[in-house]
Amino acid sequence: MEEQKNNPLHGKTLEMILTHLVNYYGWEELGARINIKSFTNNPSIKSSLTFLRKTPWARQKVENLYLKSI
Repeated sequence: MEEQKNNPLHGKTLEMILTHLVNYYGWEELGARINIKSFTNNPSIKSSLTFLRKTPWARQKVENLYLKSI
């Protein structure tokens, strides 16, 4: 537990992170910042989560943007 003390992502689910970003930026701005199809073409939390769970590079971009937004 001690090693997670300074990790701002500790305890945050991918769904929580994505919901925060959608509320903060909106789908259009989020798609402009991270150009992935699940953000720009008929976006939804469910389809985006499915893609992000299978695609490590996209998940890393989402997590980095989240860290910049908090």
